[in-house]
Amino acid sequence: MKILGQVAFLLLLGGIWCQNNRNAKAGGKSTRKSGGNQGADVGQSPPVVDVIPGSTRGAGGSTEREAGREGAAAGARAAGQQTDDMRLHFLKNTQVTCNDGTAAGFYLKEFRGSRRWLLFLEGGWCCHSKETCDSRYQNIPRLMSSSGWPQTKRGTGILSSQAEENPHWHNANIVFIPYCSSDVWSGTGPAPTPPPRTRQGREKERERNVNATEYTFMGSLIIREVIKDLIPKGIKQAKVVMLSGTSAGGTGVLLNIERVASQLEQLGAEAQVRGLVDSGWFLESKQQRSPNCPETISCSPEDAIKIGLRLWNGVVPDRCRQLYKRGEEWQCFFGHKLYSTLTSPLFVVQWLFDEEQLRVENIYMGGQSMSEEQWQYIQNLGRELKNSLRDVTAVFAPSCLSHTMITKSNWMSFQVRGTSLPRALHCWDRNLEATRNNRTPAKGCPFHLVDTCQSPQCNPTCPALVDQATQQELTLLQMLVAMGLDLQKLGLDPEGDADSLASMVSNGG
Repeated sequence: MKILGQVAFLLLLGGIWCQNNRNAKAGGKSTRKSGGNQGADVGQSPPVVDVIPGSTRGAGGSTEREAGREGAAAGARAAGQQTDDMRLHFLKNTQVTCNDGTAAGFYLKEFRGSRRWLLFLEGGWCCHSKETCDSRYQNIPRLMSSSGWPQTKRGTGILSSQAEENPHWHNANIVFIPYCSSDVWSGTGPAPTPPPRTRQGREKERERNVNATEYTFMGSLIIREVIKDLIPKGIKQAKVVMLSGTSAGGTGVLLNIERVASQLEQLGAEAQVRGLVDSGWFLESKQQRSPNCPETISCSPEDAIKIGLRLWNGVVPDRCRQLYKRGEEWQCFFGHKLYSTLTSPLFVVQWLFDEEQLRVENIYMGGQSMSEEQWQYIQNLGRELKNSLRDVTAVFAPSCLSHTMITKSNWMSFQVRGTSLPRALHCWDRNLEATRNNRTPAKGCPFHLVDTCQSPQCNPTCPALVDQATQQELTLLQMLVAMGLDLQKLGLDPEGDADSLASMVSNGG
């Protein structure tokens, strides 16, 4: 009996151990499953996450998930692996915020030992009045608040850490600065006084509609604070710092590059500061509109900026501001007026038929209809953009209908006269280094590349056009027909589509 009792006791202990072991394994599975993918690809709308800036615990066990991600990242580092994700850091200076007072910040992917830094300004146009800002906050809150930002992002295009996607900048320190100031990165507006208390639900919406000063516009200050927070990460030892951006972020590069260069110089850094402007080289609108435009969609770019500058307490580069009288500073938001005043090297990436420039004129490719006058405007736009880029030293301008390029995963596929954009940027880089070191620049390495063919989509590497109703890919002539235009009346031969395009391409596409 004594032996039987001992056997029974051992079996009982074994059963308890097995049950605990199964529970532990199940717990491990559920933890990994709940951890999920907290990241987001750059260029896509980020998912809402549970962690609120400044909070220590979120709904659904977000603290445990964050600890799990930190542990996985630490494990990867211990194994000598580099994680591809950029991680979110909020600004140390809590007085510099997004529009709604939430913490501004940046995403960072460090590359140990690299002295090259790539800072990227996100785009997203602007708001310039109480009405347009209220609408923006309701419809695109991530461009005015950090409360929904994910903890990690994965870069694409020039922000990718994969050599096959990003051959010349994958091994740089990459910084993605989310756009949450709605001021084309120009604002220096003070925080609301007194600071708004936390509001809930309808009370928050009601007070937002009453108090127009509740929004803060600090885009330029956010850039300044990001630079400060990168000092412990080694930006003072940088050899090259490239400030880049797309759309409104590209215009933000034009407005802030001299200020960034001055800040780094004052810190004692010896880095060469360069700018990369993608789809931020806008032209003034041709349409006559009411200056009191109520909505962003009905505002010309210059009217929105004129009104917005006062609201944002916006700043422009000093040398450009001195060219214009008080009240005319808005002209410095346009690259063709600002470029000659800049001293930092600048590379301009610009589709010659930029879709956002067309949208300003209420022209939507793939939309329901188009008039002959609108088609004529499209053709003229290509010529005007080309003329505005004539004196730009470093430029990549394909004759295509599109918007933004450097963060597209397939950015290497676009070419002008046989040269891709990454190759052109590399040639520009080599030229700057040669000039800096008093060496002769390499020949046969071009970085002033503007398509010479005249028509939209005459470049064979252009992104495909997509019909908005059917989501089908169409040629330019097919799309013009779908939008109600008579090709013969426009002087276009529907039968000679391939021949005419081949002719245009041979002339420089």
